[in-house]
Amino acid sequence: MAFSNGSRGRAAMSEINVTPLVDVMLVLLIIFMVTAPMMQEGVSLDLPQAKGEPITKDQKAEDVVISVKGPESIEVNGKAVGEDKLAEYILEITKNQAGRDVYLRADKSVSYGFFVRIMGALKSAGVSNLGIITTPQEESSSGK
Repeated sequence: MAFSNGSRGRAAMSEINVTPLVDVMLVLLIIFMVTAPMMQEGVSLDLPQAKGEPITKDQKAEDVVISVKGPESIEVNGKAVGEDKLAEYILEITKNQAGRDVYLRADKSVSYGFFVRIMGALKSAGVSNLGIITTPQEESSSGK
């Protein structure tokens, strides 16, 4: 609907009401902000702490991350894999890229022997670039 301001020529108003658009966009933004943290999946691990410099390299989508919570709980990039099939699965994933980075996250309750078995399976699969993921060690007040 156009209103005339008293002049003889009739000019149509070319304004768009953007208030409903802004309202819808704000509602969508709130919905995404609330649901995004719930969509993250993964294994809850209690990582060991270690001193060291953090790796400044950004993780790429083609990097392989192995999460180990115990003998029955091994995941490769979020997919459950048995210990006996781990070497085959890693070999299959990395067959086209020999220098592919592999990262190992293990819960601190995992035994050293099991951890070494996993590393041995990775070595038999031809993994040469292995990184171990830890959390930064907090400085104690005793000055150790």
